[in-house]
Amino acid sequence: MIERQFLTRKIKEFQIEEFMSSVLDKAGYSHTEIQRTPLGEKVIIFTSRPGLIVGKKGANIKDLTEVLKRKFQLENPQIEVAEIENPNLNPRSVARHIIHTFERFGPKRFKSIGYKTLQDIMDSGAIGAEIVISGRGVPSSRAKSWRFKAGYLKKSGDIAENFVSKGFATAHLKSGAIGIKVTILTPDVELPDKIKIYAVGEIKQEVKQEIKQEVKEEKKQEKHEEKKEKKPRKKSLKKEKDGNNKKK
Repeated sequence: MIERQFLTRKIKEFQIEEFMSSVLDKAGYSHTEIQRTPLGEKVIIFTSRPGLIVGKKGANIKDLTEVLKRKFQLENPQIEVAEIENPNLNPRSVARHIIHTFERFGPKRFKSIGYKTLQDIMDSGAIGAEIVISGRGVPSSRAKSWRFKAGYLKKSGDIAENFVSKGFATAHLKSGAIGIKVTILTPDVELPDKIKIYAVGEIKQEVKQEIKQEVKEEKKQEKHEEKKEKKPRKKSLKKEKDGNNKKK
């Protein structure tokens, strides 16, 4: 029973994601997250242009809440719009941007589009990035896959599974379907194999700072311990005085 409930939830989340992507595809839409709260379902929409999704006086959000209640049977959906600070570092928004360019101008210049978007990602500060364009819609006699990569990108291990962000999108064109896969290693990820090289003077300064911090912490601990020792002495003196007064 628990497995069935889990599956029904995931299917509903997938259906909501597909609905949002179809309705909000032209408004810089990236993806949707659903969080369960005691008050109801919290639907967070991530986009690079939140004004287009909100609409005039929140009209679009009201319509979306009614659709979620009626179509997907959500009791109390609370929609929030989160702005993406840098869309070039979000793989889903990058993949959707490539799809829109294919739909507008066609897939003939897919190489220049791939290299240009890759350069935009690296200029935004990414450590590494990779774009894969594949499918029958790619202009060739057979279905091919083209790979555009730059920088340093992890393909295996804990960082590749948990910290490398990935995005997928599909463009349905007259020539056929084209799949876009984007993987980005964002600059906020700290790699375990990163090596720092210091000069001799910098090492001495760092050692001095560490020693100063240790001395400060030791002094703070000593003061704290002295305060703890003084407090019970005062209490014991007061008890002795009270006992002497009672005897008198």
